[in-house]
Amino acid sequence: MIAERDGADARAHFDIARSWFVPALVAALILLAALGGDAARAAGRYERAAVLRGELWRLVTGHFVHLGWSHMLLNLAGLVLVWMLCANGLNGWRGVSALLASIAAIDSGFLLFEPQLQWYVGFSGVLHGLFAAGIVAAVRARESGAWILAAMLVGKLAFEQLVGPVPLTERVAGGAVIESAHLYGALGGLLAGVLAMRMRAPRL
Repeated sequence: MIAERDGADARAHFDIARSWFVPALVAALILLAALGGDAARAAGRYERAAVLRGELWRLVTGHFVHLGWSHMLLNLAGLVLVWMLCANGLNGWRGVSALLASIAAIDSGFLLFEPQLQWYVGFSGVLHGLFAAGIVAAVRARESGAWILAAMLVGKLAFEQLVGPVPLTERVAGGAVIESAHLYGALGGLLAGVLAMRMRAPRL
């Protein structure tokens, strides 16, 4: 009995560690970039002219560097919150695919539809994508509160597109909020979530 219980406890701890692997990796990369200071920010931020010159790494690193510590901590808090609400739907490969799809959607949106946007930093757009993908999984699983979360996300995106940034976010972040990044990220995450419903993939 004791051995069986110990085995169950070990599996439970392993499942928890696996479900939080993606956010832990993301947080580590964000913190590492923050320790690089202004030099890392300058070298890593999304910069349209530099990307068009061939510095394609900025399409990824731009989402992991931030304006400052307050901006970074705001996004890390958002990452923890999203995972607490949607961990089941973002476990393993689903979280990775949502992350990549969100980044790709934001970068594509910037390059195709935002020629006036010269530079960008931050993870908030990707957060909206992860949240959207997690909500799709929660709706499919018929989890209680899934539609409430969906309404909250849609309401926030609509507010930003029609009115502007949510009050106080620019003050906390220390700079202008690019609302379109949130919309593009959410669309990328939505697509990843829908595709995940239609295909079977190995568990990580």
